[in-house]
Amino acid sequence: MKYNQLGNSGILVSELCMGTMSFGSSGYWSVVGSLGYEDSKRLVDIAIDSGINYFDSADVYSHGQSEDILGKAVKDKRKDVIIATKVRGRMSKEINDVGLSRKHIIESCHNSLKRLGADYIDHYVLHSYDPITPFEETISTLDDLVSQGKIRYYGVSNSNRSRDVE
Repeated sequence: MKYNQLGNSGILVSELCMGTMSFGSSGYWSVVGSLGYEDSKRLVDIAIDSGINYFDSADVYSHGQSEDILGKAVKDKRKDVIIATKVRGRMSKEINDVGLSRKHIIESCHNSLKRLGADYIDHYVLHSYDPITPFEETISTLDDLVSQGKIRYYGVSNSNRSRDVE
């Protein structure tokens, strides 16, 4: 397996990243996949044995089931893997339970940590652009989470705003 530097960080991630959108089967996510724990664990173990150390999830994947399954699957190998999970999507009917506001990011990070059974998230990723929240609010919140040790690094996905993070 080849490894690459994650952005400008000092950590190396496998050239292949294992996505976990198919872990779990809640709601419309079951169309994407509906792997239960045993099948997901088997895939994670094969990936790790093949040299993959980078795993991607999101709070919205199967309404949190993906993170829960991934956390359990890597529990005994947590120090050997890099977990990325994403924030932005709607997680409930509560009016502010969506977006990249300070409120939503902090609550989502807390919930993701709980589902992952982890003390920290290696790579916390903005799942897409939020046209309402000022970008400075989002970045200062992420910086605070780094300072608190809840996340190690952050990045962006599905956005043309990646230049702003740099």
